[in-house]
Amino acid sequence: MSNKNKFDIEHLGAPKYKSPMELGKEPGDQLFDFINESNRLVFDLSVDHFHHCLSTGVQPDCMEMAGPREDLFFDAKNVTAAIVTCGGLCPGINNVIRGVVMALHYFYGVKRIIGVPYGYEGLNPEKGHELVELTPEKVNNIHQFGGTFLGSSRGGQDVEIMVDTLEANNVDMLFAIGGDGTLKGVNAIGEEIGRRNAKISVVGIPKTIDNDIDLIDESFGFETAFDVASPILRDAHNEATGAYNGISIIKLMGRDSGFIAASAALAMPVVNFVLIPEMHFSLDGERGFLKALEHRLEQKKHAVIVVAEGAGQHLFQEREEVKDASGNVQHQDIGVFLKEQISAYFKSKETPVTIKYIDPSYIVRCAPANSSDSVYCSRLAYHAVHGAMAGKTKFVASRVNNKYVYIPISEVTKKRKKIDLEDELWFSVLQSTGQPFFLS
Repeated sequence: MSNKNKFDIEHLGAPKYKSPMELGKEPGDQLFDFINESNRLVFDLSVDHFHHCLSTGVQPDCMEMAGPREDLFFDAKNVTAAIVTCGGLCPGINNVIRGVVMALHYFYGVKRIIGVPYGYEGLNPEKGHELVELTPEKVNNIHQFGGTFLGSSRGGQDVEIMVDTLEANNVDMLFAIGGDGTLKGVNAIGEEIGRRNAKISVVGIPKTIDNDIDLIDESFGFETAFDVASPILRDAHNEATGAYNGISIIKLMGRDSGFIAASAALAMPVVNFVLIPEMHFSLDGERGFLKALEHRLEQKKHAVIVVAEGAGQHLFQEREEVKDASGNVQHQDIGVFLKEQISAYFKSKETPVTIKYIDPSYIVRCAPANSSDSVYCSRLAYHAVHGAMAGKTKFVASRVNNKYVYIPISEVTKKRKKIDLEDELWFSVLQSTGQPFFLS
């Protein structure tokens, strides 16, 4: 069988030190056991893939199990660690910061932990942001609040300058909390570190409220996002039913993927239409959205519409592509556009409607993590620390097939995860809302 595995993690070198954690080494000792480096989990669990591997002799792609190793690359008592948060805000960032600090300090006895302020800008001395010393006392209560304790920014900085800063501060490991752009950035930092033959571990902890990081089960903050959005949908429904032909339009985050819109609609099943970036829909025509909305009002006299921010961009006139500092395409406002189009349509038919437009995006993304996300954030943070201490680099700590694993950053950044319109998730949305399978 071939031993080539796309999920192999890079290491800084052979382990030199024993872990200070007193864990088990064999079953039955009533202690959690150290994870052996040979422990792997198969990525594709399907029977078809199993039979394919048997018939072809190809070894299935396997992921490294996350968790504490007995043999470490770093001498814990002499380690300097750094944490940076980048990109847009998302529930749970402070939980991850706290988890990393607590794990480093209490599990391994790391004495020096640096907070990098305002994203990658903090690694560029020209920006004038002072690095922050982090201690358990400083981060003890930050999990109770949304946002990021360290501040954030979009866009990258010169990779060589950032690595110069890490080296000047004797940093041994960098934990980068962020989405696709952040992960690509820290991977580039890792590559520059490799060119210098420096021994600095770089670790990504996937953060995107849109849940669009590929391969992993879900990114932290996503569950809180649709949890916070759910009562907003309930209240929007109350607004819609309170008026004759009442229509509520709620725009939720989802630049390229509609996971928040879909999940929020399932969590609060009062929604009648969900429009997401993955679907193509028309406004006009007998099978278009406006006709379907008209039919809904004729039957029920109210409608609740959830639209992801990246949906329906094909409906706008073409314009020169505009990107933000992170390289993301800035979409035109589909929520306002829908409100205007719906208003004009029913005005032309002399049908009275009352339209309420709600955009809770910044409320959703700044909320503190709920209980489920808090648990997830802590476990991601702990696993990230264990991997870094073992000398692994250019990897993300994540959950796949409901197991915590390490995956190379290069694998999760190849493409964005999107809703498959033929998948059960979208079918569930259609069943919940009752909207037509096609709106075109």
